[in-house]
Amino acid sequence: MSFLEIWGVGAFVIWVLMTLLWLLSLHLKDASIVDIFWGLGFVILAYTYNIFVENGNNTRQLLLLVIVTLWGIRLGAYIFWRNRGHGEDYRYAKWRENNGKRWWWQSYFQVFILQGVLMVIISAPLLAAQYYDPSINILDGIAIILWLIGFAFEAGGDLQLARFKANPANKGKVLDKGFWRYTRHPNYFGDATQWWAYYLLALASGAWWTIFSPILMTLFLLRVSGVALLEKSLVKTKPQYADYIERTSAFFPLPPKKKNKKTS
Repeated sequence: MSFLEIWGVGAFVIWVLMTLLWLLSLHLKDASIVDIFWGLGFVILAYTYNIFVENGNNTRQLLLLVIVTLWGIRLGAYIFWRNRGHGEDYRYAKWRENNGKRWWWQSYFQVFILQGVLMVIISAPLLAAQYYDPSINILDGIAIILWLIGFAFEAGGDLQLARFKANPANKGKVLDKGFWRYTRHPNYFGDATQWWAYYLLALASGAWWTIFSPILMTLFLLRVSGVALLEKSLVKTKPQYADYIERTSAFFPLPPKKKNKKTS
């Protein structure tokens, strides 16, 4: 099968799964279950692509499947744990309120199909790394090192934040220790870094053109659903957050700035 044909099979699989997930969301009255499926969807795509490529299970394919599985399952499990008992996410709840009776069918396109399309487009390196030249080179090693760094920031940042929130004494406070001392969003930085690692695996096989994937994911995390959206609410709900913004890098880990001393 050609690259585009296998990509099309992946798109069909995601369409079926997203449709089933949408039907479940109608029953639960909770569209935010789609977020749990975000990481898991890429895992399913990676294995779907693996079934149809002709190179067999070479070293790069096995490496890719292992790291994508670790990333996707951890992310899905974390979002499930974080959201349990909290009802529908405020973003989807607001859309539900604004759209009224139309929401049941609008959510199919606005939430589930949209995320499915993005998932298929962004997954290009997951197919390319398995489809093209299977010979291992130095880029594969760099990719794994980069992925480990990204995974540490994302998983470590999520763990530190979960522990911080679990302490009632921290209510209303801002976490500025650990990974959060160097970047306001270590989890988003880590996520983006891992996607650049997936791209390097694709680049190692010769698929340089899949660079649109990590660029899209990085922009998505920075400008759409990640940093920009989250900080709008954090500035309003946490008085200390403005000071945290002044001294801490938004995305890339950097040493914190020193506080300006007031002069008399």
